[in-house]
This record gives sequence, C-alpha cells and structure tokens, in this order.
Amino acid sequence: MCSWCYAFVPVWAEIQSQLPEGVIVRRWLGGLAPDTDDPMPVEMRERLQATWRRIESMVPTTRFNFEFWKQCQPRRSTYPSCRAVIAAREQGAENDVSMTHAIQKAYFEQARNPSDDATLIELAASLGLDVDRFRVHLSAPETQAELVREIEVAHAMGVGGFPSLVLQTPAGSRPIPIDYNKADPMLEFLGGIVR
Repeated sequence: MCSWCYAFVPVWAEIQSQLPEGVIVRRWLGGLAPDTDDPMPVEMRERLQATWRRIESMVPTTRFNFEFWKQCQPRRSTYPSCRAVIAAREQGAENDVSMTHAIQKAYFEQARNPSDDATLIELAASLGLDVDRFRVHLSAPETQAELVREIEVAHAMGVGGFPSLVLQTPAGSRPIPIDYNKADPMLEFLGGIVR
C-alpha cells in the first residue's frame, strides 16, 4: 500500500530483467502502518493525497485513482495487506508478487480498500488461490509472526523508508539509491559492486 512502491514498479521490473549474474532478489515486507479500525484523520488523508499528486508530477507514468478518497473509508492500516502477501505466498512463492500487484491495482487504480479483509479475500479469489486456505492464513498468528520477523529483518538492514533496495554481500549491506524514472543508475551502481 506504499504509493512510492507503486510508482517504482515499472523501473523495478526493468532492473530485475537486467540484474548482474549472481544477484538473488529477496523481498521483505516493511509493515508501514499497524492494524487499526480507526478512520484515517483528515490531515493524514490530505497529506497522502498531496503525496499522490507529487508522485504523479515526479513520476509521469504513474496515475492514481483519487476516487478512493470519496468511495472508501480510509484507515492507516497496511498490516492486513502485508499479511495477505504472506498468506498468498504460503500457496506458492510466485503469489508474493501477484498478490502485491493485485493489492496495488485495487488500491491505486480501482479505488478499493486493501485495509479490509473482504477486499483481500476477493483479490485472492481473483488470483485463483484457495480462498478458504487464504482466509485461515490471513488471520493466523503464524502469519502475523512472519510479518513481525520480516519487519525486524528490514530494520536490521537499515531500511527506514519504502521502497528500499539493499545489496547484501559478504562485506556487508549497502543501500542502493532509488531512481523512480530510470533503471540505469541503479544497474550501474550494482555493476560497480557485483563482479
């Protein structure tokens, strides 16, 4: 549910298609905003809409559906979406990315609320997942424990914002500066380290 992560999707896909040999991608969920049923405060709604507008101006290929703010009851709660990715992944590693993209499309393009379990279950069905199994894993304590573990891993790597790219080598971890419009600077950075 990170709007900057959504804006980064096309460039990230390009980077992945050109990664230097030997680089293995491992995705970690960062959490972002814990569970709450409280409506999002008006000031935060306005701040997030301003962020969406800023992203659209900085990353011209990115468009958001602002109807979300009229049609949905926004909550600052992204953990449900994170657990949905873990629950989908439980049915196959390939579902990690598929569920992430389904959540982004629902939220940013279709004005659907992925803070709601009902939306996440609908997305699981649209991906052809076993919905009953998904529903059980979505609310399972082990799923929450895995989310907490992944958040801790991200923090231990020094991740403080999203999206983040971190290259781990035997010499340690190095953050990779993000460019939302071009893959080349990040690929050059990697090429200078990975040989």
